[in-house]
Amino acid sequence: MAAELPALTAVVSRLPDPKVNLAAYGGVVFPLALIIESPVIMLLAASTALTTDRESYRRLYRIMMTAGLGLTVLHALVAFTPLFDAVVGGVMRAPPDTIPGARLGLAIMLPWTWAIAHRRFHQGLLIRSGRARAVGLGTVLRIATVLSILAICLRSGRLPGVAVACLGVIGGVLVELVFVAAVSRSAVAELGPRRTADPPLTSRGFLGFYLPLVLTSLLSLLALPIVAAALGRMPRALDSLAAWPAVDGILFILQSGGVALNEVVLALLGRRGAHRTLKRFTVLLTMVLGSAGLLLASSPLGGIWFAEVLGLRSELVPLARLGLWISVPVITLTPWISWFQGRLLHARRTRGVTEATVINLLLTGSLLGTGIRLKWDPGLAIGAAAMTIGTIAQVFWLARRCRLLTPDR
Repeated sequence: MAAELPALTAVVSRLPDPKVNLAAYGGVVFPLALIIESPVIMLLAASTALTTDRESYRRLYRIMMTAGLGLTVLHALVAFTPLFDAVVGGVMRAPPDTIPGARLGLAIMLPWTWAIAHRRFHQGLLIRSGRARAVGLGTVLRIATVLSILAICLRSGRLPGVAVACLGVIGGVLVELVFVAAVSRSAVAELGPRRTADPPLTSRGFLGFYLPLVLTSLLSLLALPIVAAALGRMPRALDSLAAWPAVDGILFILQSGGVALNEVVLALLGRRGAHRTLKRFTVLLTMVLGSAGLLLASSPLGGIWFAEVLGLRSELVPLARLGLWISVPVITLTPWISWFQGRLLHARRTRGVTEATVINLLLTGSLLGTGIRLKWDPGLAIGAAAMTIGTIAQVFWLARRCRLLTPDR
């Protein structure tokens, strides 16, 4: 899945008006779509942890469908009403050239939130039932669909780049949704009745577990539009917004292994000897991802990636490489975020996860605000530095909260 954003960037960079379309997608459409869907992102963790029987499955399924519908309505209000101008033109202050494309992109992305809710809910069920391979296969199908749509649109050349990117994303996630829903039927069929010794999943119990995760997800994803809004207020705004999807895409690729560790820790931590094994793996993964980030940032491979593979314009390549250099600590620390978060989720101590995210967001926002006031140039470098410092603070707070847990938890 991490390959999706670089593929979109590479195609949009080869279509007319690449700078404007990249800025519209990476600086407006994608961050806003993520914010709207944020309450359902943690359904993967909730489903993995809480779907233990038919009764809990039905309750979580109803919650998923209700949330998906409500958030889709919210997305429609942002895309098709004057709320768009208030948010994009007012709050985010997107460059005027990007606004028509951003409006079109948000309209195309309307099915996004419901599809993500449905997909992540059933992915959690597959992971819990030992069918994680099916999750990976679904991702392969999604990427294949995205690449096929992008190739067709690139060959045609009739659609603006932001529309091509959004069509690829929506097509891929809908295909993956259909596949995951189909293969999860056997896992649903295996769910038995609730055991007498197990407490029922009540609304209060679910909300106590899930609301801190929703807040965590919302706060985490707020960083993207906050950074985009800050870049739009700093010098070289259009260049920074156009280069940002390229930096974010390679970060997503390099972080993906660390991000996926969260669900692995949550699913396996209760097994005998898992704590020591998972911690050793976290250390190894940190070394691998950090080395990959340093190699790409410090060698000619970085320039080849941004210029030749993604097709960025020549004036954007040095800016993107600078952003990657500054973001190497984020890549390195991602496995530790997942390790600490997984331990806290396994122990049902979700409050610590939220606290760490709040600290990250507040520190990131403060540094971005300082950059805007002082007109630091280039804005993309300030955005990357703010996110890096916020991530470091987040890891320290998670580690502090985990000290209260026993080693087997």
